[in-house]
Amino acid sequence: MLIPRRRLGALAAALACGLGLGAPAAAQNYPSRTVRLIVPYSPGGANDVLARLFANLLSSSFGQPVIVENHPGAGGNIGSEMVARAAPDGYTLLYVSNSLAIAPALYPKMNYSLQQLAPISLVADFPIALVTSASIPAHNVKELVALSKKKSLNYGSTGIGSANHLTGVLLNSVAGVNNVHVPYKGAGPMMVALLGGEIDFAAPNVFTAVPYLHSDRVHILAVTGSKPSSALPGVPTVGRDYPGFDTDVWHGFFTTAGTPAPVVARLHEEIIKALHSPQMRDALEKGGGETVGDTPEEFARVIASDGKKYAKLVKISGATAD
Repeated sequence: MLIPRRRLGALAAALACGLGLGAPAAAQNYPSRTVRLIVPYSPGGANDVLARLFANLLSSSFGQPVIVENHPGAGGNIGSEMVARAAPDGYTLLYVSNSLAIAPALYPKMNYSLQQLAPISLVADFPIALVTSASIPAHNVKELVALSKKKSLNYGSTGIGSANHLTGVLLNSVAGVNNVHVPYKGAGPMMVALLGGEIDFAAPNVFTAVPYLHSDRVHILAVTGSKPSSALPGVPTVGRDYPGFDTDVWHGFFTTAGTPAPVVARLHEEIIKALHSPQMRDALEKGGGETVGDTPEEFARVIASDGKKYAKLVKISGATAD
């Protein structure tokens, strides 16, 4: 049984402590120089696209450049470690997905800990879409499962331990099937493989799936969130057939633990302002994202809950990255 998000674990408390609330007051002129925004994934994906939009909006508001740097690898750990080890001054930010919450279960020997990162805000939440190649004769989840019981299908993901990999693991578990995981290095290669018929289905986040909605080369069967997606009207949830089925991809901002509280507060204020700008609202609406914009403490609770939820799926999958 998946653990509800509202439950606060020890990790949440540790993350909240990472906010630097006891640090001395920061200089009132923050920021006075360039801010680095680390995206721990390859260019072109949903995280990268939205991070660049945030960077433009924050640059305008700060009056200082906010430069996006892509540092992909190790499921987001390479870029995340850079932020964890940066100076705690608010000049190095992280824009990351819930791969961060999954990482401790997947990488038992990480070179950093989540306590070295200070959560700022979960900004957006995206359901995952269950999408098949057009060659697969399934028009709903039940038909896909029926095919899987006759012969195992191949499903793609953006990497071992990613939320879309674990969505496939959850489907195998609840439906009693044994579909085979095929990892790719990012959403782009995964979707190319799906369009080319190299894999039978995939579970991209809705932001990635929306551009293919009208393609005759793929079929979108369902979304995996707790409710239907506004970007995919008429598309049911997997939970309609398998109650409680709920996976998603969230995006959020972090900085280095120990950053002075006034700097974290300024970052939170400006990120929330950018999140509610017309440009960002339009991008999220078109991409099927739900605007969140919570507090650092609320975000810490989400991270702790997701860590527990996805750790169970990692264990079921037997996946390890070490």
